[in-house]
Amino acid sequence: MKRRSFLSKINNWVIYILLTLAITAVVVASVVLIDYLRREEIKRIELFATAMKYQQEEIIEDPMTLDLLLQISKTNNTIPVIVTDKNKNPIGTDFQKNIPEHVQKDPQKMRDLLVKMERSYQPIELQMPNGNNQYVFYMNSTLLNNLRYSPYILGLLVFAYIWFSFWFLRTIKKTDEGYVWAGLAKETAHQIGTPLSSMIGWIEILRMENENSEGVREIEKDINRLKTISERFSKIGSVPELNDLNINETLQQNYDYLKSRISTKVRFTLVLPHEEILIPHNRILLSWVIENIVKNAVDAMRGEGRLEICMYEKNRSIFIDFKDSGAGMTGYQASNAFKAGYSTKKRGWGLGLSLAKRVIKEYHRGDIRIAHTEVGKGTTFRISIKNT
Repeated sequence: MKRRSFLSKINNWVIYILLTLAITAVVVASVVLIDYLRREEIKRIELFATAMKYQQEEIIEDPMTLDLLLQISKTNNTIPVIVTDKNKNPIGTDFQKNIPEHVQKDPQKMRDLLVKMERSYQPIELQMPNGNNQYVFYMNSTLLNNLRYSPYILGLLVFAYIWFSFWFLRTIKKTDEGYVWAGLAKETAHQIGTPLSSMIGWIEILRMENENSEGVREIEKDINRLKTISERFSKIGSVPELNDLNINETLQQNYDYLKSRISTKVRFTLVLPHEEILIPHNRILLSWVIENIVKNAVDAMRGEGRLEICMYEKNRSIFIDFKDSGAGMTGYQASNAFKAGYSTKKRGWGLGLSLAKRVIKEYHRGDIRIAHTEVGKGTTFRISIKNT
C-alpha cells in the first residue's frame, strides 16, 4: 500500500511538472512573438521616417520614387507618430499619424503625449539639408499594447482550466467512491440481517428454557448491538435524521457498553460536563464513530494503557477528545489516516476512519482530525461539532 501511494505521488508530481512546463512554454512563446512584433513595428517606423525625410528633399524628381515614398507614409495605419521640429514642437497635422483628433486640438495633451512617446522609445532624428532637423516620435500601436498582457491572461486561463479539470475529476472520483462505500455498507447490512434474524429466534427459545439466565441477557445485549450496527450500515448513503439529543447521554451509553468489552488492562475514563448539552446528532451514526476511534485506540495500545474520552464546550462548539497512550503515529501515517483504503493494520481494510470522517463532516457538519500524535507516546483524536 505504501509503495503504491509513493508511486502515485511521483506520478502526480510528474503530471504537475509537465503541465507547469507546458504553461511556461505557452507564456514564453507569446512573449517572444510579441517582442518580434515590437521589433517589426520599430522597423516600419524607421522606414516611415526615411520616407518622410526623402519626401522633403528636392533632389528626388522621379515621380515613381515620390509615389513609392508617399505609399510608404500611408501604409502606417496603426502606429501613433508625431513629427516635430528641432525644438520638439509638432510641425502640423499632416505630419501626425494615428493621433486622436481631440489630442491634436489640445496643445497640453500633445505635449503630454510627446513625453509619453519619448519614455517609450528614443525619437528618430531626421538630418535635413537646411539644418532644420526634425524628430519622429512614436509609440507602440494599440494592438501591440493589448497583446503585451495576453501571455499572462493566457497563462492564467490555462492554469484555471487545469485547476478546474483536476477539481472536476477529483469530485467525480469522490462521488464514485461514495457510491461504492454506500453500496458496500448497505450490502453488509443486508448480509448481517439474515443470520441476525435467526439469532433472535434462537434467543427466544433459550429465554423460554431459562428466562433469568445471565448468558441469555448478555447474548441479547450483543444481538441488540448487532441490530444497531446493521442499522448504521443501512444509513450510509442516505440523509440521516438529526435530533436534538443530550450528547452526554450518547457518550455515556457508548462508554458503558465499550468499557465492559475491552481489556481490563486499559484504564478507560470518561469526563463529561455537568450540565446537559442538547445538540443535533444521529445517535446511531455518532456511536459508530465513537466505537471506531475507541477500537483503534485499544489496538494502538495493544490492549494495555490509558484511554480518556473528554468532552468540553468552547466558542459555541462541542469538542470530544479521545486521548490514548498507544504507539502514536508518524507524520505520514497521520496525514493518511482518514484516507479510504489506508491502514496500518495487516488485516485492516482502511474504511473505519474514512467513514467516520464522512459521518462527522457530511452528516453532522463538523470535523474530525488528529489533534496531537507522537510516536511511542500516543494520539489524540478530536471531534468538533457546532452547537447551534
